Amino acid sequence: MSTTINKEFDARIKKVQRNHLRMARGYDAKVGRDGLIVFRPKRRRPSLPLRSLALLLVAFFAFKIFVLMQIGDLAYQARIDAMMDGSLPVQLGAYALQIDPLMRIVATQLAPFF
Repeated sequence: MSTTINKEFDARIKKVQRNHLRMARGYDAKVGRDGLIVFRPKRRRPSLPLRSLALLLVAFFAFKIFVLMQIGDLAYQARIDAMMDGSLPVQLGAYALQIDPLMRIVATQLAPFF
């Protein structure tokens, strides 16, 4: 009998702890018809990590610019042309790595420093 009581008690403790963790992330207070204030955890929808995506995009463009500065325009374009003859995923990568006008401008501006 004591093990059954302990299991029920442990289950109630887990429920209270889980509810506490959810309430720590935010809650809404609502007043019921009887005047009782009830606190419920807010539902959190997974948000898009915009900062991480922006950082990844900046790192990608910085990598493209760095490689262009290191090997030069002609060698870079030759490698992109070679990639265009590959499979579909390789062709998509070649399309993403193409030299764009902004990349060329930034690379020429930064070239004296490297």
